[in-house]
Amino acid sequence: MICDCLAPSVKVIQDKRLDHPLSLCGSTLRFPHGCHAQYMANMGSIASLVMSVTINMEDDENESDQQRESKLWGLVVCHHTSPRFVPFPLRYACEFLVQVFGVQINKEVELAAQIREKHILQTQTVLCDMLLRDAPVGIITQSPNVMDLVNCGGAALYYKYKFWLLGITPSEAQIRDIAAWLTEYHGGSTGLSTDSLMEAGYPGASILGDEVCGMAAVKITRMDFLFWFRSHMAKEIRWGGAKHDPDDKDDGRRMHPRSSFKA
Repeated sequence: MICDCLAPSVKVIQDKRLDHPLSLCGSTLRFPHGCHAQYMANMGSIASLVMSVTINMEDDENESDQQRESKLWGLVVCHHTSPRFVPFPLRYACEFLVQVFGVQINKEVELAAQIREKHILQTQTVLCDMLLRDAPVGIITQSPNVMDLVNCGGAALYYKYKFWLLGITPSEAQIRDIAAWLTEYHGGSTGLSTDSLMEAGYPGASILGDEVCGMAAVKITRMDFLFWFRSHMAKEIRWGGAKHDPDDKDDGRRMHPRSSFKA
């Protein structure tokens, strides 16, 4: 809780007899970092109260709820345009409500994951049945298709030197070149998954542009492949703490809101 970001800070004097520096991480009323205080002032927010919403990790389903680690799902951030102190009983009640909200969110997330997993298994069963009854072309031309298995922008099947494309994909010549690159440099594996073809070492990645960046490839036979493609994800966000005064410059000796976002 920050009661007044413009209030002067109070220096904490540590007893010299203490062996280790004093940690104020658990202090709710500790003074914020100067960079954060300036960020709040730029937004016109003088006081704030922040509470975290946590949910259980999905790594180990066998562990009990008390043993499973938590991860941050979101924040409840309350702002006030003038100095405001929230008494402890009210803060405690707010924290309890946020904890109850976190439990409900955790149940919703688990239910959504179960529904998604069930849908993927059903789709996988249908696609496997298509492969048993027909040539691999069916998993591209019929419904459901391979794009229902993976969250992607496009998919492609390179089978017996022919192409079947779905969504946003490279050209046929580029897919043939990717298949040749996989055969030469990853011939010993059954496929490849990468967030960036550029980082994976594909020499023609720069030609693909932003529409194709990540890729997952599965080898069907020695020369036949199934591909999934994802586009490059990048966007510019305007944040509320920015100051656009041309005369306002950051001091290199201190961290300011603008420079902190350059990390």
